Amino acid sequence: MPVSLSDARRADSRDRPPGPVPPRTRLWLDFVNTDAAAQTPGGDLLRDFEALLSWFQEAGAVDDERAAGIRRRALLQPAAAAATLVDARRVRAALRVLAEKGHLTERVRDDAVLEINRVLGRSAGTRRLEARAEGGYVRTFVPTGDAFAGLMIPIVESAADTLVNAELARVRRCADPRCHRVFLDGTKNGLRRWCDMGTCGNRAKAARHRARTVTRR
Repeated sequence: MPVSLSDARRADSRDRPPGPVPPRTRLWLDFVNTDAAAQTPGGDLLRDFEALLSWFQEAGAVDDERAAGIRRRALLQPAAAAATLVDARRVRAALRVLAEKGHLTERVRDDAVLEINRVLGRSAGTRRLEARAEGGYVRTFVPTGDAFAGLMIPIVESAADTLVNAELARVRRCADPRCHRVFLDGTKNGLRRWCDMGTCGNRAKAARHRARTVTRR
């Protein structure tokens, strides 16, 4: 179901202060972090259609049976597969702007809603609730017709959930200026600054220590 602009506006932190949320990731943020900015110097993780499909499999957004069918179709329709990759990168770029600036700017949220609804509106299929083999349940989308249809549905639905659940104020970019990764702050006080304390956080601590050492000299 399309997301309304009023739903997105309710995500504004001025209207509703964020409360504590569980410290778990969001699929759309993981997807944003595949871009070249976040992966420097490794480069874009979605270098081709196969890399895109493999990422979806590893993220649990596409099961192995459906992925095999999409791979077969990609061999028969390489132009359609290439167009799907281009569209995935377009969605990713829009969601990066949402992650970095959406909590501050209503226009950014409105633009993201338009992009989310563009993807939701063009994909025909059936949404299902299925049991996981390892236990628990998962929502799935089974496209009808085009094998590539609906591939981006899990990503945009994840972003839509963040807007509807007013979590956007807790989405931010890592405070390390050299890092472009975005994350969901699940801490109680909402003051997390680093994507990962073991890398960016420790690097910042080391930099502060070096600065104090130089000051003492």
